[in-house]
Amino acid sequence: MVVASNNKGKLEEIKDIFKDYKIYSLKDKNINCDIDEDGNTFLENAKKKAKYIYELILEEVIADDSGLCINCLDGFPGVNTHRFLGDNATDLDRNEYLINEVNKYNDRSCEFVCVIVYYNGIDYIEGKGILEGNISNVMRGSNGFGFDSIFELDNGKTLAELDSYEKNKISARYLALMDLKRKIDNNEI
Repeated sequence: MVVASNNKGKLEEIKDIFKDYKIYSLKDKNINCDIDEDGNTFLENAKKKAKYIYELILEEVIADDSGLCINCLDGFPGVNTHRFLGDNATDLDRNEYLINEVNKYNDRSCEFVCVIVYYNGIDYIEGKGILEGNISNVMRGSNGFGFDSIFELDNGKTLAELDSYEKNKISARYLALMDLKRKIDNNEI
C-alpha cells in the first residue's frame, strides 16, 4: 500500500502498525505533489488525497487527515491545522500562536482527531481515532512533531515527553490506524 504522505513521523507510525503489509511512501513511488486539502471535514480531505494518489499509480492507497480541535476556539484549527498560519509557518510558530490564544480562556481542553482511509479504486474503508487532552501553558518535550509539545495528557505529560513507543500506543493516528487495520483485516468494505 502507498501512504499518501512524505511525513517521516507519520510513515513510521503506519509502518509500525501495518507490519504485515509492504508500505511505500510517495517518495518511494517518485511522486512529488501537494494536494490541496480544501474539504470541510477530515474525511473529505483524506478521501480526496487517496483518490488523487490512486489515480496516479493505480495501487492501493492509505491517506489521512488529522488535526487539533480546541474547544475554547470552537474546534479551531480543525481541518486547517497545518496551514492556519500559512504555508511558511513552522511548528514553533503554530504552537506559540495556539498557546497565546488559549491563554485567553479558562478551558484548555482539546482533542486530536485523525481520519484515515484505505482506497483500492472502488471502495473506501475508513478508520477514526480521537485523543483527548489539554493545551499546555508552555511547550515541553523533544520527542514527536507538530503539536506534540503542547498537547498535554491527563497524566500531565505532553505527547512530546513520551517516547515513540508510548505515544504510538495512544495517539489519534494509532487509534485510527488500528480501527482501519481491523476493518481491512475483516474485509469490512
